[in-house]
Amino acid sequence: MTDTVQVTHRRGLGKVGLIFACGTALFSDGYQNGVTGPVNTIIKIIYKDTPGLNLKQYSTAFSSLVNAGTIVGMLLFGVLADRIGRKFGMIAATFIVVVFAALSAGAYGAGGSINGTLAALLAYRFLIGIGIGAEYPAGSVAAAENTEDPGIKSGTQHMLFALATDVMIDWGFVFSAFTPLVLLWIFGEDHLRIVWRGSLALGTIPPLLVLYWRLRMHEPERFRKEAMKHVGWKDYPVWLIVKRYWLRSTAIGLAWFIYDFITWPLGIYSSTITTTVVGDSAPLSTSFGWNVVINLFYIPGCMIGAMLVDKVKPRMLMSIALVLQAIFGFAMAAAYSYFATPEHIAGFTVMYGIFLSLGEVGPGICVGILASKSSPTAFRGVFYGCIAAISKVGAFAGTWAFPAIVASLTAFRRRSNRFPPGPKQNSGPFWVGSGLCILSALITFFFIPEIPENHMTNEDIKFREYLAANGFDVSLLGLKDEGPIESRIAKDEGEEVADVVGDASSKENEKKGTEVV
Repeated sequence: MTDTVQVTHRRGLGKVGLIFACGTALFSDGYQNGVTGPVNTIIKIIYKDTPGLNLKQYSTAFSSLVNAGTIVGMLLFGVLADRIGRKFGMIAATFIVVVFAALSAGAYGAGGSINGTLAALLAYRFLIGIGIGAEYPAGSVAAAENTEDPGIKSGTQHMLFALATDVMIDWGFVFSAFTPLVLLWIFGEDHLRIVWRGSLALGTIPPLLVLYWRLRMHEPERFRKEAMKHVGWKDYPVWLIVKRYWLRSTAIGLAWFIYDFITWPLGIYSSTITTTVVGDSAPLSTSFGWNVVINLFYIPGCMIGAMLVDKVKPRMLMSIALVLQAIFGFAMAAAYSYFATPEHIAGFTVMYGIFLSLGEVGPGICVGILASKSSPTAFRGVFYGCIAAISKVGAFAGTWAFPAIVASLTAFRRRSNRFPPGPKQNSGPFWVGSGLCILSALITFFFIPEIPENHMTNEDIKFREYLAANGFDVSLLGLKDEGPIESRIAKDEGEEVADVVGDASSKENEKKGTEVV
């Protein structure tokens, strides 16, 4: 009697697609932070005569409150991603970003009050930051864990993580610059309210594009095997974790702090910088156009870094790129007065763009890999979330510090006449930033361990042995209620599931099938 074989095709994400479904929502991080610059510029134009509004303070608060919310989201969801799950964190992050991006676009003050509208906008920007922050310990960590799936091609683990996370952030910056420009072309400078509201409203689309796949996915295999979800709070081995991982977490946190302290403020203020260089008389579209060009320089840097990172390895690539960025930054600062003029705007753009691009080749690509793969799975959400929060403190501090640096140079000019009014005052942040690149390179090279292929798997083994040697019950690790891991993986990846109905004669067919295999 012949067997009857019914083959059911379960459609789902492949192994590589799963990495991108986890990480690509970080596009929103780049978009929401990048769009701050153009929207800030427009707000200062529209509402410059509003009574009682301190535009300088508002502009700085608008730029930094997203980062403040992001810090809260990183810390909160770092814990939740470890205790509840990566999937929960990713879905929650998506809904938070969508809801508050929509509310930001529709911000309205009571009775049409402009001050009320702008205050509401500040509140929504903080709350959207919480959703962006949740993506790091949930989405980025899940993406990293999926890169060590046995089905991922050798020599591509770091590259795939970089393409799914940092490259997405950089494309978010590009679209955040291009979107206001397109809306400005459509509606013109007489309708700037539509431009800034439309720019914020379109930020709801990217996270929605991956929501469907996130709803269908399961937890990464590494999390299902190594999670501390069932370890009680009083039994959590906090001291053992701190003793083993405090140095590398501190070093990675400092390196990322410095990178964000330099990069995020310069990216946010690119519209302001180009407006200064082009001049107040130039059309707003010209300033926005140059802003697009500047943000495009992120792309070759992150793509080159992604191609190199598996070969050179993250720690070494980051150290080399930081030194190169520092050298180029010092040269740029020295020649700033020459390049930062309307006559040499093209040269300025290239110099500034290469400076940003070198940052992406190294820390832009590598620091996320170092942060996400340097710890065991059991507390990777907390580890990554805390380090990423430190980095955002750097971004938050930079948005306040860079204007202060320029203001300090202005005061110094009045006393010494060494920094005359104009472009030379704006060179201060580049001197400071280049010096910090050297410091970051030293920290990276001497205090951060290298991340070879399959590092997380090996780190989990070592961590289990370390816990067992110190009296911790390692049988508590892993999820106890998720069913067989292998069957769930098969369903996730769209493999064929065969239901075989037959009689005793099926043994012969089974034997033949075995021989074929």
